[in-house]
Amino acid sequence: MAQEPYIHPDIEMVSLAEVLHALSDPVRLCILRSLTPGEETAWSGFMVKVSPSTLSHHMKVLRNAGLITNRRDGTRCLVSLRPELSERFPDLVQTVLRLAPPPPCCEVAA
Repeated sequence: MAQEPYIHPDIEMVSLAEVLHALSDPVRLCILRSLTPGEETAWSGFMVKVSPSTLSHHMKVLRNAGLITNRRDGTRCLVSLRPELSERFPDLVQTVLRLAPPPPCCEVAA
């Protein structure tokens, strides 16, 4: 049985309030900190101290806010930063990540 593709919002429909809400959680900040622009990271690479279902929830919030894209590759799910967001809200994510202290719930697998 084929899995449904992830649905990503049109970047023009992404609101600043949604983005700021997504950036308000330490686990989601941790996820964003661990992503490198232009690269994909497998879900297994996020060593956040939450259950798999909670990680899935955080990924959905980030995706619906237009911050990340998800792509299935066989049984793996790959995550990347959404480059169009920096065109819509220049330097917003980088500024928040620079100013927010690293959350204690965050580790990234090598």
